[in-house]
Parts: sequence; structure tokens; C-alpha cells
Amino acid sequence: QLQLVESGGGLVQPGGSLRLSCAASGFTLDYFTIGWFRQAPGKGREEVSCISSSDNVKYYDSSTYYADSVKGRFTISRDNAKNTVYLQMNSLKSEDTAIYYCAAAHLVATLCDQDEYDYWGQGTPVTVSS
Repeated sequence: QLQLVESGGGLVQPGGSLRLSCAASGFTLDYFTIGWFRQAPGKGREEVSCISSSDNVKYYDSSTYYADSVKGRFTISRDNAKNTVYLQMNSLKSEDTAIYYCAAAHLVATLCDQDEYDYWGQGTPVTVSS
């Protein structure tokens, strides 16, 4: 059974940092494009950051995408040996408060189009507040 499990969320003060993890079971993340998406209270789900796989021929292996709102603050990375993808979040702002989801897709035409992602985790909450 293919499963994604997020962890690392929590409460942090503005300007603080968190590292989210997305661990896969039942499949090997190496061959999947992975995305982080978030949904803030009362808003729709939006893309945050995505990283391609070697199987996705449209993109170079480990090509990345960042939403403008997180560029320069968030970093996505993958550790294939641990079958895990990370999202390092620095300089957090109150507007980063949301449920963060990781998702996996084997092949995508657009790197961070959430409609193309097939497998989703249950989400981890991030609250940025003083």
C-alpha cells in the first residue's frame, strides 16, 4: 500500500524555522515527483514547493519549483536513501500558517500542478504565532 506520512509541524514564533518530513512507504520516492502543498484556514489548497524525479523526462532530475511567497525562505530536498523528502522552512511568517501536505506523482506535465498528483499524505499543521 502506497503511503505518505508528513511530520515536523508545530507551533513556532514568527522568524522561526521548522523542517517538515515526508516519508514514503510501499514505494520508492526516487521515481516520483514530490510536492508540498498547503491549505490555510478558509482558503483553498495551494502549491508551496515541488521537486522532480529522474523518471520525469520533462524536467532535470531534482529540478525544483517554489511559490513566490516562499522563495528564499523554504528549501525542498530529497534523501533517497531514507525515502524521505524534506521542506526546510526558515523566516516563518504568520501567513505561512496552514496544514501542509506532501504528495507524489510519477509523471507530471507541470511540476507543481496539484491536480497531477496521485498520492497524498494526511497533512501536518504549522502555526506561526507569537
